[in-house]
Amino acid sequence: ALTEENLLFLEAWRAVDRAYYDKSFNGQSWFRYRERALRDDPMNTRQETYAAIKKMLATLDDPFTRLLEPEKFKSLRSGTQGALTGVGLSIGYPLALKGSPAGLSVMSAAPGGPAEKAGIVSGDVILAIDDTSAQDMDIYDAADRLQGPEGSSIDLTILSGADTRHVVLKRERYTLNPVRSRMCEIPGSEDSSKIGYIKLTTFNQNAAGSVKEAIKKLREKNVKAFVLDLRNNSGGLFPEGIEIAKIWMDKGVIVYICDSRGVRDIYEADGASTIAASEPLVVLVNKGTASASEILAGALKDNKRAVVYGEPTYGKGKIQSVFALSDGSGLAVTVARYETPAHTDIDKVGVTPDRPLPASFPTDEDGFCSCLRDPASCNLNAARLFVRS
Repeated sequence: ALTEENLLFLEAWRAVDRAYYDKSFNGQSWFRYRERALRDDPMNTRQETYAAIKKMLATLDDPFTRLLEPEKFKSLRSGTQGALTGVGLSIGYPLALKGSPAGLSVMSAAPGGPAEKAGIVSGDVILAIDDTSAQDMDIYDAADRLQGPEGSSIDLTILSGADTRHVVLKRERYTLNPVRSRMCEIPGSEDSSKIGYIKLTTFNQNAAGSVKEAIKKLREKNVKAFVLDLRNNSGGLFPEGIEIAKIWMDKGVIVYICDSRGVRDIYEADGASTIAASEPLVVLVNKGTASASEILAGALKDNKRAVVYGEPTYGKGKIQSVFALSDGSGLAVTVARYETPAHTDIDKVGVTPDRPLPASFPTDEDGFCSCLRDPASCNLNAARLFVRS
């Protein structure tokens, strides 16, 4: 007879069997794997069952199909709803400048969050998380490690300028506003041309609404062109990515959803939620731009709606659905892959920008504005910013 642990294992097996996008299951018989695991893998405790599930998922050779133990699953669910349990840090890959320290860059610290209270600021570098070096750490892995149960502690090794320090932070719940925006003026022209800068840090439930709000506020200040900064935005909710593309595009394909048999779904802009289809638009990307961000950047680039600046993006061209298991854990399963409107499969290659960004280019809104005021300081030709060639 099957035990409770066996049944949990079967639940996970069945979720993958039904939903996984590659029906060859990485070239193996999925049914045979199930029989063999039930016969040979120990499943006497919950931890042994989790180990058996992880071992099974590893045979798919897909890092995004993974088991989320109950605490992780809980914090992932709250994160996409706009509230996170963590330390209030947005992280990204550091600028690859010679002699720069290896680790992960702090992009911003949420106002009032644990990290900000501890004096961690944009530009600091995380060298280690709980004694694990962040040198070659993947941005997803790091984000996973930073989140956890409310009230639990985490030990960070931080480099600020030339000083290295240890910081112990207590995780708290905090709300994430995904958008920061401001108006930048370029001096010299008659009405000194005004550019609206919008930095989108994640695609949570508030994302599309916040972008619309930012566009409206900037328009009230007579902004005539926009810059959308998606650098180090590692994605989030797929539907929000689609909604934000529709804000900037009144027609055209946004993304193709494909499974092992080819295209199975097409998302298109229909003009219904468009509020900014004509103003000049620049999109900034880097290798920390992933998932829903890549869908958005790819759609705006392939439809010639925006000029994309930066470096090739992360290359996460797969879409996961999350399934709840009966014990409170969850399973993230890759259910499809996507292609840009020009049929580029993003996976592992990313979106290629139209033009590179100078290495010295600032990552925050104040730096961006000062760069436009003094373009020579960051090797940028402001007059040609919105020109595609």
